[in-house]
Amino acid sequence: MNWTTLFILLTVTFGAALFFLWRRLMAQPTSLPVTATWIEELSPERYRPMFHLLDTEDLESFAAQPGFTPGAARRLRAQRCKLFCGYLRCLRADFARVVAAMKLILLCSAQERPELSSALLEQQVKFALTLAKVYVSLFLFRWDLCRVDVVPLVRIFDSMRLQLQSLVPANAELVA
Repeated sequence: MNWTTLFILLTVTFGAALFFLWRRLMAQPTSLPVTATWIEELSPERYRPMFHLLDTEDLESFAAQPGFTPGAARRLRAQRCKLFCGYLRCLRADFARVVAAMKLILLCSAQERPELSSALLEQQVKFALTLAKVYVSLFLFRWDLCRVDVVPLVRIFDSMRLQLQSLVPANAELVA
């Protein structure tokens, strides 16, 4: 197999994975009412543990302990990856709820808001691409080949949350 074939195969695989990730992101159920209180509860602080869960310095300190085996290191990495995936699922669901709320606002708006529509689509694409990058990094992290940086993903979520917060009056309630 030559390099061109390998590159095409990897590109097609990555494109298919991105497509399925995009479809899952768009198909998230939205069952929470959209209120100012609900938006406040969507604080990015709930995802702060993700920043340190896969910290390599933390794992290296465990590796320095007497009796810590390579097998224990693999199990620890696998457990932390599983926890991290749980946080990613929650973040993805919260992002999908924010997107659904913004779409609802667009539908209920008395005036056309093409700038909001295009910004919403742009943020969805950025979130999907960044999420795909995080998943690839997480896959490589399991074998100690890469670090995982989730900060850009949380920033995208937080910017969308803030934009939604600016669109929903303090006493408003929409049902998504």
